[in-house]
Amino acid sequence: MNLLLVLLGALASPTLAALELVPGATWTASNGEHLQAHGAGFIEENGVYYMIGEDKTDGTYFQNINCYSSSDLVQWKYVGALLSRTASGDLGPSRVVERPKIIYNDSTKKYVLYAHIDSSSYGEAKVGVATGDSVCGKYNYLGSFQPMGNTSRDMTLFKDDDGSGYLISEDRPKGLHIYKLTADYHNISSETYLFPDPGNIEAPALMKRDGLYYLFGSHLSGWSDNDNVYSTSKSLGSGWTDWQTFAPVGSNTFSSQTNYVLSIDENRVMYMGDRWVSTDLMTSTYVWLPLEISGATVAMKWYDHWAPNLGSSSGFQTSISNTTVQGESGSYASGAKSISCTGCSGGSAAGYIGGPSDGSVTLSGIQASDSTATTITFEYRNGDSGTRYANVTFNDSPAQKVAFLASGGNVKRSVINTQLKAGKGNTIVIEGYNTGYGPDIDEVEIPSE
Repeated sequence: MNLLLVLLGALASPTLAALELVPGATWTASNGEHLQAHGAGFIEENGVYYMIGEDKTDGTYFQNINCYSSSDLVQWKYVGALLSRTASGDLGPSRVVERPKIIYNDSTKKYVLYAHIDSSSYGEAKVGVATGDSVCGKYNYLGSFQPMGNTSRDMTLFKDDDGSGYLISEDRPKGLHIYKLTADYHNISSETYLFPDPGNIEAPALMKRDGLYYLFGSHLSGWSDNDNVYSTSKSLGSGWTDWQTFAPVGSNTFSSQTNYVLSIDENRVMYMGDRWVSTDLMTSTYVWLPLEISGATVAMKWYDHWAPNLGSSSGFQTSISNTTVQGESGSYASGAKSISCTGCSGGSAAGYIGGPSDGSVTLSGIQASDSTATTITFEYRNGDSGTRYANVTFNDSPAQKVAFLASGGNVKRSVINTQLKAGKGNTIVIEGYNTGYGPDIDEVEIPSE
């Protein structure tokens, strides 16, 4: 049966459409910081999605494997770290711990986590294993090994319909392996398949739909992005098709690398990718987009913003109208003022927000179609080398700390979710956080549906 997994332009209720995903934006989680879950894996439990990924706050080397939770895939709550740096060993200083993935073992009632474990020179190429009693609790690290004596770098986990677990692992000398795990998922029981293309495919992600397996991955190009590819088969052990692209050729997968593919329901499959910034990994962002799947054919298009609409049976909403308010059109206080801004719409922005004078800008008369949780998108510029923050107040709600990653002199986007009220009576106040300067605000976008 062929299914179009993305219903383009499908109509959904205003309440659902107000929560948007904005690919490549700064994404502030509940702790007031840009999401630190790079190379992430995902697992769903009782309608709650958990994102488990790498904390890159201090750079390349291992700090934490973080866990976030969400019921809508847009608003993410920081729950805590599953594993954290230790004094020595695999999780010690100057160690590499990447691409954590989790599956649940129905027999042992344990969550099992695998990750790429390595030295700072990437000379060990192992997988590490940990177990936990709850999806977002503390995990017990069991140790590391090379699967069947083979090197292992980028990897993912997959749980089949019969409960069998699999490790998909990149082995540069030999190719991409599919290994079947032991019954407890702690080790390898056998090799299921080897893609005979050494040094060609990394960043694997595997899903199954209507009896067909879909394996996604990227070519090897270091931290640089490339045109990612996919292959399909009716069996994990044979019959895999030739690799082919799913995003437009030359788009470099919209400047991202595959980390996970999430099958939500019969109408929805999401691509989840990392947009790596090799010179400052904590500022790497996330490119999540709908996948269109018809039989063995997969395609992906770019959307500036779109809605998962998990509460609707109509599928993703990709046709969304936003209302734009110019930052410089607001009312200024305490030294904030309109400034010239190269690359900004109209050539100007609201500047000198925060700082020693605690400048602020107030945008009034903001219209919302419904009283609901809403994604607010800020077009901003931050010329510093580090993250700037702002306290943002919506109507009479408490101020929210919002992160704005360094933009290198360009205009970029940052998102936050809040509760607005129906009508034109909404107010947004943007001021500094502590004594630091906030970003220069070019535009603010609010869903108009």
